[in-house]
Amino acid sequence: MSSGGPADPASQAPGAHRTVDVREVLNGLLYLLSTGCQWRAIPKDLPPRSTLHDYLDRWDYDGTLERIHHTLYVQCREQAGREASPTVAIIDSQSVKNAEKGGRAIDPAGYDAGKKIKGKKRHLLVDTEGLVLQVIVHAADIQDRDGGVLLVASLFGLFPFLCKLYADAGYQGAKFQNALKRVLRRVKLEIVKRSDAAKGFVVLPKRRIVERTIGWLNRCRRLAKDWENLNRKALAFLRLASIRLMVRKLCKDA
Repeated sequence: MSSGGPADPASQAPGAHRTVDVREVLNGLLYLLSTGCQWRAIPKDLPPRSTLHDYLDRWDYDGTLERIHHTLYVQCREQAGREASPTVAIIDSQSVKNAEKGGRAIDPAGYDAGKKIKGKKRHLLVDTEGLVLQVIVHAADIQDRDGGVLLVASLFGLFPFLCKLYADAGYQGAKFQNALKRVLRRVKLEIVKRSDAAKGFVVLPKRRIVERTIGWLNRCRRLAKDWENLNRKALAFLRLASIRLMVRKLCKDA
């Protein structure tokens, strides 16, 4: 006799009907992302938390989130009148404070001495439209130039026409530049520095684009702190936030 829970489509016999509304699953994950509520506080009119958690894990493992993200990214580029593959990108990082959470911290946090934050660091690469190209999550005690090497290493073969990369002073030095040359030989690095004569807040060209994207992503309350015990789960929520951003952009410009 059935237990009443949602059936797994992958384990059903051939010809069996899906018992889970995938659109409602997506609504539940977006609700969790936007409000930042606990898994156990998900409203009753949405699928159970176990179903949402299982689908998020499945979509992360089988690459569904990545495929959706790439498809929407291409559509956003085409809608803006640009080529699907970018030629210019901007790199930056964001340190996020650890939240109180249960369970074992399998992926440990670190302490960012510069920003005085104990938690994780998100490394982002965005194009000139502010759309996310690639993102990774690691401990906050890894410096920008070292985290940048990890991010660049994940780009192999992804953006063949990329030829210019803008970064701040944290990415200076031979280590990051050598890693960049090994993976993306054609890419030239340009460091955008703040003028010594500048006082107060100053908008820096190109760097403001990635900072604006970080601000867009932070509208999702789930990303306000590091709530995840696994870096891959934090990365899945970041991809989901970027998907949410692009869907809104496409609907707004339609």
